[in-house]
Amino acid sequence: VARWEHKTRVLSRVFGSPHAACYCLGAVILVLNCVRSHCFTEAMKSQPKLEDWDCHWTYYSGLAISAVGTLFVISSFLALGFTGTFLGDYFGILMEEKVTTFPFNILDNPMYWGSTAIYLGWSLM
Repeated sequence: VARWEHKTRVLSRVFGSPHAACYCLGAVILVLNCVRSHCFTEAMKSQPKLEDWDCHWTYYSGLAISAVGTLFVISSFLALGFTGTFLGDYFGILMEEKVTTFPFNILDNPMYWGSTAIYLGWSLM
């Protein structure tokens, strides 16, 4: 959708501005994220548990991994802002300069790694 918008600018015209279009696409992405999280939770509930892994150590390890992932995702969002997070560059909304603060000074793709950590930790929990 973002590449299509970049080539055609249809969403920007329909919504009246690139900012409005970007915010609407961001809202759709957030709703789809909730659907994905719900489906993931339901899938995890229906899976059999490994008895050897059903202990406090595994639970708290999963909790810690999820917490680190959440830190990366939230700090990335705060560093980039809404339009930076939700494909604003495809709408022509560019940042003044490259973000090099935490967590981008530690990882190249902190949102991807953070999301992966969240789901891995959730699986362990």
